[in-house]
Amino acid sequence: MMQHTLRRRTLSLAAALCLVGLPMTTHAEDTAQQVMDVTQQACEAFRAGDVKAAERLLAPTFTLVGTDATVQSRESVLAEVRSRDPQYEVFRNHSMTAQVHGSAAIVQGITSIKGSSGGKSFEVDVRFTDTLIKQKGRWLILVSHVTRIPASR
Repeated sequence: MMQHTLRRRTLSLAAALCLVGLPMTTHAEDTAQQVMDVTQQACEAFRAGDVKAAERLLAPTFTLVGTDATVQSRESVLAEVRSRDPQYEVFRNHSMTAQVHGSAAIVQGITSIKGSSGGKSFEVDVRFTDTLIKQKGRWLILVSHVTRIPASR
């Protein structure tokens, strides 16, 4: 009886939210959005040269597999952020999807990057896969892998 009443109240609440036009999201959708937001916050940290934000978002054992197949450590990536080389005008994720599995998540999408390094300008889109873990209530990027998307001809 109690379970039936609870189910009816939940359905009534859902109907009421639909009537007033409020979007309904599930916990899974909220969590997927959270992990996508973390990857976007990392982009903004790199673009702005915000070392503290990058440190907060990258797991202590973070690694980046670059477009040339090299593997960079967290410290190497943070050194680039500190030096502001490369310097980014645009560093933005889009076309993202997320899969969440307990305290692990995978975010895939495209990162559009524009900036300069060593005095030379560049503009590139890369397809990325980020693996995140949840530790002490916070999502951290553990591994990032990027592949250059060939320019349209």
